Amino acid sequence: MLITPRISAPPEGGRALLSHLHRKCLEALLGEQLVVHPLDRNPIAGGRATFQALRGFIDGVTPEAEQAVIARIADADVGRVFLNGSNLGRIARAVKKHLPEVEVLTFFHNVEARFFQGALRDRWSARALAVLVASYAAERMAVRHSDRLIALNERDSRGLAKLYGRGATDLLPMALEDQLRPGTSGAPDAIGEDYLLFVGGGFYANLSGIRWFIEQVAPHVAIRTCIVGRGLEGLQDAARSANVTLVGPVDHLDDWYRGAKAVIAPIFDGSGMKTKVAEALMFGKRIVGTNEAFCGYDALGPEAGWRCETQAQFVSAIGQLEAMPLPRFDRSLRSLYELHYSEQATLDRLAQILS
Repeated sequence: MLITPRISAPPEGGRALLSHLHRKCLEALLGEQLVVHPLDRNPIAGGRATFQALRGFIDGVTPEAEQAVIARIADADVGRVFLNGSNLGRIARAVKKHLPEVEVLTFFHNVEARFFQGALRDRWSARALAVLVASYAAERMAVRHSDRLIALNERDSRGLAKLYGRGATDLLPMALEDQLRPGTSGAPDAIGEDYLLFVGGGFYANLSGIRWFIEQVAPHVAIRTCIVGRGLEGLQDAARSANVTLVGPVDHLDDWYRGAKAVIAPIFDGSGMKTKVAEALMFGKRIVGTNEAFCGYDALGPEAGWRCETQAQFVSAIGQLEAMPLPRFDRSLRSLYELHYSEQATLDRLAQILS
């Protein structure tokens, strides 16, 4: 049984895209044997809502949802449960309490406590503190009551061991369904000139990273930077530089990827793996990014791009790529995506884990 928060159609954001891919791969591997139990994100109402959240009742997990899951597992004679996220730790606890013979596998999109600690440090608020405590409570239950812990990378596995005393049993790196539409490689660019591309949603590490880039790097390079994604409205003032364009949400990312000279990933904090790196490889693009952005992408060598941590390193790397006759679509980078971060790669790894 796959237990997952309900995902919008089409999925939006790295977490939703990866969740959709995992479901698709599990369906391919298990066929009619797979039972899917979606959780609706209906918050607990009333004065006890905060108290319940701090006990791990978050993201669609309620006492009623726990009971429904246990009943369905028993009715369908399920022997193995795959939890899509450590935020569902209460479900792991309930399954082991009532049906201890059922094997529980939990996939960790991040070390959630580490992720929300960064968000709290970036902007303190009582709500951010409550989210951190609630996520820690749920994640701790996931680690304690799961038979298998599936992390994106070794860094997250070490983080789990440090926080909860137990690391991952399996690794399942970031991957993406192919979004390259037929005939788009090598097509005309989106704005008629060379540009660097930043793609990301409006979460704290993206916002602080690209704001730093706009202020510290963009004024010192000639090439334009185009910023694409949802939730980036707070960058409007910062993005008034002569060579920065805040595009916002778009219908087709490949229209922007295909014309980009390279992709930038100035991300200095976070957990898990960054979707934008796998996405850049999918579209055959080099990346100029931080060590944080490349974390978990162990298969990538220098051919994938430049690793930078300082203003001077970013300016130098961008100066190098401006002078290089880079192809609009690098087949060797696309091959790295296909081999390590594609649907087929995930299908193969999930088959090994389930076996």
